[in-house]
Amino acid sequence: MTGGPDPPVARRPIRRLDPSVIERIAAGEVVERPASVVKELVENALDAGAREVEVRLDGGGLTRLEVSDDGFGIPSDELALAFERHATSKLDPLGPIDRIGSLGFRGEALAAIATVARVRLLSRPPGQPHATGREAANGVLGPSFDGGRAPGTTVEVSELFDRTPARRKFLKSPAAEQVEALRTVERLYLARPSVGVRVLVEGRELARYPTSPGLRDAAARVLGTEILSASFAVDAPVPGGRLAGVLGRPSVSAASSTRLFVAVNGRAIDARPIAQAVRLAFGEFLPRTRYPIGVLHLTIDPERLDVNVHPTKRSIRFVQERELADAVRHRVREALLDVPQVADRGERPLPTRPAAGPEPTGLSVRLGSGASGARGGVASQRTLEEGTGPRTQTPSVPAVGPHPALRLLGCLDAIYWVAEADDGLLLIDQHAASERVVFERLRRRVPVRRQALVLPVAVRLSGAQRSALAAHGELVRSAGFEVEPFGPEAVRVVAMPAFRGRSAGAAALSALLDELADGGRPTVPDGLIERTCATLACHAAIRAGDRVPAEEFARVLDALYALPEAAYACPHGRPIVVRIPRGRLDRWFLRSGV
Repeated sequence: MTGGPDPPVARRPIRRLDPSVIERIAAGEVVERPASVVKELVENALDAGAREVEVRLDGGGLTRLEVSDDGFGIPSDELALAFERHATSKLDPLGPIDRIGSLGFRGEALAAIATVARVRLLSRPPGQPHATGREAANGVLGPSFDGGRAPGTTVEVSELFDRTPARRKFLKSPAAEQVEALRTVERLYLARPSVGVRVLVEGRELARYPTSPGLRDAAARVLGTEILSASFAVDAPVPGGRLAGVLGRPSVSAASSTRLFVAVNGRAIDARPIAQAVRLAFGEFLPRTRYPIGVLHLTIDPERLDVNVHPTKRSIRFVQERELADAVRHRVREALLDVPQVADRGERPLPTRPAAGPEPTGLSVRLGSGASGARGGVASQRTLEEGTGPRTQTPSVPAVGPHPALRLLGCLDAIYWVAEADDGLLLIDQHAASERVVFERLRRRVPVRRQALVLPVAVRLSGAQRSALAAHGELVRSAGFEVEPFGPEAVRVVAMPAFRGRSAGAAALSALLDELADGGRPTVPDGLIERTCATLACHAAIRAGDRVPAEEFARVLDALYALPEAAYACPHGRPIVVRIPRGRLDRWFLRSGV
């Protein structure tokens, strides 16, 4: 490596760019890959009133792609204008541009595509006896020609980036480009499910997205049929409009955020603030590595939007964006809490059984002699392993509201409790269940008891932790900690929060101060107090590996079932209950015919 000053930079005069260079720059803003061509052409079809759209891909769209529709077409005397930049039928030349209802209006799509590819357009309005076409290549428009087709428009694009190899070399393989084109079609379809879309690859039908009157059926076409039985609806007012959609329950979450689709006034967009609001609404119901899936439609007054902040209109700007995002978070949260959230590892929802007589107000557990006293947990585990003990000697839990009836069979490695339900096996994480109970008590401002330490504990703090303690000392005290200075970089803990005889431990103080220092990752939706409660609950709850008598765990389940919310995830998002349906067990043991 050589040093020294940078060479001097010579000043260049300001010049107007050549029109051909301007065209290539504009094309680069709109046409990035075959998927972006598909987006522009399908949106044109939607703006043309199409009810059915067909997309054909050859070589992932690199060799050839075609979009056909049954819209109102383009008159023959306007075909040449269709290829000119900033010529459009979607915007009044003297009208406002802040109340645009169409998906595109800048008028550069066909012109940009024709700059980097060969484009053949054939169109027939309903009142025209035959179709008329024009062809353009590398920005040069050819003569018109006649052709035959039903009313509507067909646009064929070939030789994409053939004359700009520098652009083509950055494209992915045909298979990868095909996948991205299909994802684009899915986004557009879910934004306008009233329009059917058919995709053909190398002449064969690969996917069909039929017209759908509702979002649930449309979502099932893209996200899988599982969402039909494992989803919930959202329909509520938000500032300036309304939010409607269908979202999957946490049991059908995804490993990335790409399976949440957002549309605003029928336009598929990348709406990070809205997507983040939905993620926060799920909060503790999802682990940090999982994301919600579903489709959300926002209908907003156009005056509250700026849809022209991006050349391809992939993103838009909202007026009072924070207020809107907060409203979306609350509306989704309210809808989520209306349904139970069991982490189901099967195809069918967990059944519930109505209790005989009046509905119980809490969980009733009957303990037999084999699961009583301090050795109950060990006895239950022996029952599970040896297969001994009649069912009457195992703890029985009747159904309560949406909660299933179950029979505790035992505990595995002092971590997972095993229970039998009417249609399968349940595994219950003892730490997650206890943590949720403690969290809910702390969140509801149940006074936190302090446990004075016989021997104070010295805790060394980082600079950020010390700063957080100085800024939020009252909150730390209200959380149950009493600390005093102990040198320049440490504190001495003289009391810690305790819950039902369990002390949080010194590690909880460091974790709490980390939350206060930077807020942590906001998986708990309602702010710093909620995250503080989650941190304390984690350290005060029953731990994995603790030997817990059956009576104690029954009390945990009692408190869990008594919560006003159907809580089946710990405050940090890990599932509490996992269900293995009977049908899956039968398949594992090759008993599918039983």
